[in-house]
Amino acid sequence: QVQLVESGGGLVQAGGSLRLSCAASGSIFSINAMGWYRQAPGKQRELVATITSGGSTNYADSVKGRFTISRDNAKNTVYLQMNSLKPEDTAVYYCNADTLVVTRVHYWGQGTQVTVSS
Repeated sequence: QVQLVESGGGLVQAGGSLRLSCAASGSIFSINAMGWYRQAPGKQRELVATITSGGSTNYADSVKGRFTISRDNAKNTVYLQMNSLKPEDTAVYYCNADTLVVTRVHYWGQGTQVTVSS
């Protein structure tokens, strides 16, 4: 089992910045990759960015050049630095842990609201 606790959401004006944090605990050894997803009202949850245990990153086209995912292995924490925010970035952001022991299991945080005003 992996527990994920997110923090850092809030209200920001367009063009502003926010940093999200996701602290993992529990069976951390089983985590292959961590990432951030988001879900806007009336839309499906979508991938924002992922980072593997080796440090490889992947981003949605819509956030490339604006968002940066990083991890602090000593703190078992993943960050999402969001710059040049746009109103269309408004969503609930969820932290995800992709784990593999015998079977592959995804764990999710509770979500944190990000609202970007125009």
